[in-house]
Amino acid sequence: MPAALALARSALRPILDFALPPRCPGCGTVTDEPHRFCLDCWSALTFLGQPCCARCALPFDYGEAAEVICGRCMAEPPAYDRLRAAVAYGDIARTVALKLKYGGRPGVAETMARFMERHLDASAAPVLAPVPLHRWRIWRRGYNQAALIAGALARRAGLETRLDLVERVKPTPVLRNMGPRERKEAVRGAFRINPQRKADLTGRAVVLVDDVYTSGATAGACARILRRAGAARVDVLCWARVVRDEHGA
Repeated sequence: MPAALALARSALRPILDFALPPRCPGCGTVTDEPHRFCLDCWSALTFLGQPCCARCALPFDYGEAAEVICGRCMAEPPAYDRLRAAVAYGDIARTVALKLKYGGRPGVAETMARFMERHLDASAAPVLAPVPLHRWRIWRRGYNQAALIAGALARRAGLETRLDLVERVKPTPVLRNMGPRERKEAVRGAFRINPQRKADLTGRAVVLVDDVYTSGATAGACARILRRAGAARVDVLCWARVVRDEHGA
């Protein structure tokens, strides 16, 4: 059956590509394959990796050591163990994130997952958990973009995902124009662990999945309650990370 399905897909592919050709996730230019960026958009993306802070993934200009920690993380250690992001937040990364978040383009989650997967350490068999939205926002938007990304990652890596592990129990304001302390206060008490999932957490490694990381207020709030509930390790994995505005949520 799988072989027959694959054969049918390969036979239909030319027809589908003619009617609905794959397009660049950034600008919409027709591309050879789905989830591929055109040359201009690819060149405009800054892919993140070493050298960077071992905790928050802030890029370093130079260096080779794998466990170097930036000054901010040394002064104020984050609640999570490690953050990783596929790309730096910029014009193209923002466009892709907005297409998923507000543009009704769920297929973009698969694009993000393909680039995020290289930072996913599956050796500890972590459970993937999306940063949750409040139910009011889900009702307005129709979906949680972080849950779509987490689902795509789980399918690609063969890992378990718990979409309801962390719950947002109160709405929070837009954090964009707030300072670090205001952001931290805004998300205080906004999250909880689903009571039916607490038993699943003891001794487990958890990867929090989100689309964009800015100040870390939201990720930090989720990481703290996960650790209190018994998680052995909490990492954060996202599509894009703000690197220029360290006071930016």
